[in-house]
Amino acid sequence: MLKEGIYIADRYEIVGKVGTGGMADVYKAKDHTLGRFVGIKVLKQEFSEDVNFVTKFRTEAQSAAGLEHPNIVNIYDVGSENAIHYIVMEYVEGITLKTYIEKKGQLSFKEAVSIAIQVGRGIEAAHNKHIIHRDIKPQNIIISTEGKVKVTDFGIARAASSNTINSDVMGSVHYASPEQARNGFVDGKSDIYSLGIVMYEMVTGRVPFDGESTVAIAIQHLQEEMIRPSAYAPDLPISLEKIILKCTQKSPDRRYDTIGDLLIDLKKALISPNEDFVVMVPIGQQDKTRVMKQEEVESIKEQTRNMYYEDAAEEPEEEEEEPEEEEEEDDSGFLNPKMEKAVTIMGIVAAVIIVAIIIYIVGSFFGLFRFGGSQKEDDVKQEEMKDDEEEEPEDKTEKVEMIDLKGKTFDEAKAALNGIGLGIEKAGEESSDTYAQGQIVSQSVEAGTQVEKNTTIRVTISSGVGEIDVPMVTGLDQQSAESKLTEYGFVPNTDFGYSESVASGTVMSQTPEAGNKAKKGDTVSLMVSRGTEPIVMPNVWNKSEGEAREQLSALGLKVSTTSDYSNDIPEGNVISQSIVEGKSVEKGATITLVISMGKKSTFYSLDNYSINKLEDIPKVATSIKAEITLYKSEGEDVVNTWTATSFPFVINQGGIENCSQGYIIIKWEWSYLDEEGVEIVDARKTEIDNISFTPN
Repeated sequence: MLKEGIYIADRYEIVGKVGTGGMADVYKAKDHTLGRFVGIKVLKQEFSEDVNFVTKFRTEAQSAAGLEHPNIVNIYDVGSENAIHYIVMEYVEGITLKTYIEKKGQLSFKEAVSIAIQVGRGIEAAHNKHIIHRDIKPQNIIISTEGKVKVTDFGIARAASSNTINSDVMGSVHYASPEQARNGFVDGKSDIYSLGIVMYEMVTGRVPFDGESTVAIAIQHLQEEMIRPSAYAPDLPISLEKIILKCTQKSPDRRYDTIGDLLIDLKKALISPNEDFVVMVPIGQQDKTRVMKQEEVESIKEQTRNMYYEDAAEEPEEEEEEPEEEEEEDDSGFLNPKMEKAVTIMGIVAAVIIVAIIIYIVGSFFGLFRFGGSQKEDDVKQEEMKDDEEEEPEDKTEKVEMIDLKGKTFDEAKAALNGIGLGIEKAGEESSDTYAQGQIVSQSVEAGTQVEKNTTIRVTISSGVGEIDVPMVTGLDQQSAESKLTEYGFVPNTDFGYSESVASGTVMSQTPEAGNKAKKGDTVSLMVSRGTEPIVMPNVWNKSEGEAREQLSALGLKVSTTSDYSNDIPEGNVISQSIVEGKSVEKGATITLVISMGKKSTFYSLDNYSINKLEDIPKVATSIKAEITLYKSEGEDVVNTWTATSFPFVINQGGIENCSQGYIIIKWEWSYLDEEGVEIVDARKTEIDNISFTPN
């Protein structure tokens, strides 16, 4: 274990340990040459002497070094020093997807699809260069603090042309494809299967197959049918469930042909999550699940005995028992096939070296090789030089062979030149696409030239990569824009915003703008449209119709109305709205308001109500007139007025609104002649109360 403060290659200062895996420990370090933090993967000491593991460790760097993609952890350097074998890689601040799933339990549909798309893009970049990851799992997927998803640990990846995979390089068994479990042919469809298992875990919070041993889990991958993810996530859209099921088919021929085909369906799922568009390959007789024979089970047990199965984020103390398991398993007495091959190669190399030494000794004896001359010749030359110096000291000047300084820092070059008696000075700076900032680009005396001691060598220092024109990516979709910037050597940094004029997923603007100068490796910021900004629906309940219309129109919404009775909402105010408060709605949408017509009226009637002549009116009365007025009991509203001159007078009155009782006031007036023949006029008022109306 490396301690804090230790330097590797006089350049990388160990800051601290960040994790451990089956073969290597991972450290955070400071690159003092380029002034940045990096991650360093150091092969564990117990494996450093094992040619098989060292070879595999170097293969990781060689296969991954050629990969440059925003969704892949980039490899910067590889080397060995004092029996320490290391790989220098991009340092990503964040957490693994495994930790993220453990914290959240289950991820939402959109979050799971977004992560799967970014992981898929990284895998696609590797497949395009004929590299298969072979160990896709949440522990090898990092979510940075900026939300960027990156695939790491190509620890067991090999060129796709290496048709088979041995048991000692199988990925974690929970995510291993059936063909990995049976030690068969492995291609890009194996990564698709593993990504399908990762998606299953994201949306359900669990892996589909689990058991007490790696063998039990491997057999489940081969024989058991997976429980549909919707059994654990009832709200899971059918599109994503079908995508997961297609990825995890036991027969590779029934999965997606390429990771690109999978990405197309994932993007479509974001747009139409509930559409059943995934095309499943029909199952054939040869694809049906079969029960394994006992000898096949034993074969899998043998293949999985040395399986690498550790999470990269586990604490170091939890890893201490792993080497002991390896020692116990090695007691079986069988050589690992890769170890056997490595031992054979080492034997051949040793034989070649021995033959070369013999040839050199024989050749030196016969004078065929005269690299430095014999000791005797050296003594003679030294005597001759002494004589020459005594005779002509002014004509002899000692010379040295100039060394190559390109790629070294100024301090490194100074130390090297001073060691052979030469000086150094800076001649200036210039940009370079080959040498990093601070490294030497050119020297005044080329390597191999004989130069007098005490000569001062002038060197030109790199100021970093030269500036180039930033390409135009405005108007492209996000993926195309990021790919184009990556091709030009820039690092895209994507943010999102709303726009009424730019379609969702399209780049609205870029910084720096197209045509400006920037260096390779510089960041170009992209602003990608999310489409029209959604409007949060306000509450217009019980507001007047005019006030509600004004508020909604100001937000860019259209308004239509209908009406209904309400015992609670005053007439003319809003009873309800078609879209509830707080829900997002697109600009230009139509909102329907229900406007109150007030309380609903109940109508009554007074039927066949008879008014008889007043008994006090004299029988000799010559004229009788009665003004009859019907009133509501509530509010003293007049319902109707009649004038009667003959009796009985019958009243039939309908349309009495919202009142079940009333009363009648009668103003009587009559005249008659007295005994002397004089006309007498008289009048009186009577009232009839508590008259009940009949409801209609």
